[in-house]
Amino acid sequence: MIGAHPHEFQVEVLTAASNADLLIAQSRQYQPNAVVISDPNKYQQVQEALDPMDIKVYTGAAIAEVVSMDSIDIVLTALVGYSGLLPTINAIKAGKSIALANKETLVVAGELITTMAREQGVNIYPIDSEHSAIFQCLMGEFHNPVEKIILTASGGPFRGQDREFLRSVTKAQALKHPNWDMGAKITIDSASLMNKGLEVIEATWLFGLKAAQVEVLIHPQSIIHSMVQFQDGSIKAQLGLPDMKLPIQFALSYPRRLPADFPRMNFADYPQLTFEQPDMQTFRNLALAFEALNKGGNMPCILNAANEIAVSEFLKERIGFLEMSDVVETCLLKMPYITSPCYEDYVETDKETRIKAQEIIN
Repeated sequence: MIGAHPHEFQVEVLTAASNADLLIAQSRQYQPNAVVISDPNKYQQVQEALDPMDIKVYTGAAIAEVVSMDSIDIVLTALVGYSGLLPTINAIKAGKSIALANKETLVVAGELITTMAREQGVNIYPIDSEHSAIFQCLMGEFHNPVEKIILTASGGPFRGQDREFLRSVTKAQALKHPNWDMGAKITIDSASLMNKGLEVIEATWLFGLKAAQVEVLIHPQSIIHSMVQFQDGSIKAQLGLPDMKLPIQFALSYPRRLPADFPRMNFADYPQLTFEQPDMQTFRNLALAFEALNKGGNMPCILNAANEIAVSEFLKERIGFLEMSDVVETCLLKMPYITSPCYEDYVETDKETRIKAQEIIN
């Protein structure tokens, strides 16, 4: 997208967790002022490769600092999980617009983030395909009250299966998403419907809604990315092929729609678009997410931290697929509840929940 519109965008900073080769290749192509490689073991490799180009190279926690650089206008936050919280906070404090692909930031600290954004006059543009769809449906409708939003979900690779089947699911099976190509953590979350639960929480903060105004609908084709129903009963939907390029470009170029050569959807290729209710008894993570949202306070933070540990342990094949929900539910029951948490409370809650989740697993 940036390569297709070189006169619209200039890359100032690129970051990576440990993929040094890709970071080096992209840096050579886009010539940023600075890069951050989180893995300190890859620092020397990146430093030596980029030194001739006079690109500054940082590692570790520097990712939370470079977002404040004066030359930056918008920060695309795409870190995985809780790690996206502090960089997003620092970017907001510095007055940077946020293109948000890290839903956990709003799951963990939605009230804190949205309050800060309002106080700093910072816009948050959603990148998740579902939230981008809602955002697009609301264009020109900001004066019209929303009755509810409908978040669509593919249902993942195990749609229609029962708990007996899920009991023996393997990591390899869970990593085969039918429609989207995503990282391991998000793919597992999609298989367990936790990803949709996190998106429900994110949506309430992004669009100022109550939990009762958010509905989840299984839509296996992943063509309708989400819908908005207004108080007169009218429903608007945003459609397109399952491809993240469009929501990313729209967030970066808003309010304009830049030309793009992305594949176009042919309705004749999709003669049937089907829908069904999610099975929240079988896929308990979605129900747990609604419970955490309704209770509020630091409960969504507990939900997220416990889930990150559970997914990590599932990927290591130390716990089963259904046990991930058990870990999350136990943490929600056992961790101290804080009604109105501050930033330090979120940090402590995240830390202590991870310890508790590990204890439960061990």
